[in-house]
Amino acid sequence: MSSQAASPRANWSYPTAIRFGAGRISELAEACAAAGITKPLLVTDRGLANLPVTRTAVSILSANGLGEAVFCEVDPNPNEANLAAGIAAFHAGGHDGVIAFGGGSGLDLGKLIALMADQTVSVWDLEDIGDWWTRADASKIAPIIAVPTTAGTGSEVGRAGVITNSATQVKKIIFHPKILPAVTICDPELTVSMPRSITAGTGMDAFAHCLEAYCSPFFHPMSAGIALEGMRLVKENLPTAYNDGANIEARANMMAAAAMGAVAFQKGLGAIHSLSHPIGAHYHTHHGTTNAVVMLPVLAFNRPAIEEKIERAAAYLGIAGGFDGFVEFVRGMIADLGIPANLTALGVPKENLEQLTEMALADPSTGGNPVEMTRENTLALFEACF
Repeated sequence: MSSQAASPRANWSYPTAIRFGAGRISELAEACAAAGITKPLLVTDRGLANLPVTRTAVSILSANGLGEAVFCEVDPNPNEANLAAGIAAFHAGGHDGVIAFGGGSGLDLGKLIALMADQTVSVWDLEDIGDWWTRADASKIAPIIAVPTTAGTGSEVGRAGVITNSATQVKKIIFHPKILPAVTICDPELTVSMPRSITAGTGMDAFAHCLEAYCSPFFHPMSAGIALEGMRLVKENLPTAYNDGANIEARANMMAAAAMGAVAFQKGLGAIHSLSHPIGAHYHTHHGTTNAVVMLPVLAFNRPAIEEKIERAAAYLGIAGGFDGFVEFVRGMIADLGIPANLTALGVPKENLEQLTEMALADPSTGGNPVEMTRENTLALFEACF
């Protein structure tokens, strides 16, 4: 590990209690006590389950009399079968809380297990539509601790989880205010072993969250400010984290940017996510990487509505050339991170575009796009991504 001296360290209570800093995974048992959890189920994905970062977390739990239960039947795009298996494990072990551990898939599914373990309604009844969340019995939601091991999704500070309906291949956003984790531990040391491709993809996910939130036409100045600073942190730290994974300062700043992106997108998302969600559901591509691949076509698509905003952002980020300079910066960053240049290079076949278009138009992110998305212009936008 690199020296901890350069890593920022703080206690935050916005939007939830965040224990931020290198080495703070050591406080996992204290976090359980703060959340009122005495028998946690640690939920993570298969790839992480046997890695040292997870074994460290489990050993801390075991040493403090909190057991060592792990559930890892989590697909890259979690579905209702994963959820049912997780709920079964939660009940079989007599657990009273969840530690959502890992990247977006582990975090999201862990939160949804805590939400759904004792509900009588279906998970699909709690989709992020209007006040559907009130259908849940809030008193039966188990407490959640979130421990991200990537720096992208921001699910550790979010009140929603994404789950794929395996029958329809549609990603659904499930929302409830009480699945905001009670305690989040952001320990950048947990991210140093991320492969470079995952560092790139998750980092671009954080950038996409900040960019789309900043460009969203809805009024939320707090989120706009957070989004702008989040973009700066990605610009100044993602290349370093990608090229020198042990740089703890860059890793810490990327963890901050990821959390900031998820706080900021309360203001809205847009076409980047509208396109990325159906592509990921159908072809199981990495979400953040897909966001990066479609980012440049979406910037061109939205230019008439966002040019002035992007010029202001470029000035703040120290990028010369206004909108065009910003686009060239994004193009260069994507290339330097080894992100595929288009959907064809990502391995997505140019098929089912009509169906993907219908799915994109139905995606909740669509309403936050600065340019109104129609069947005609969305189909053309998909074409431009190949």
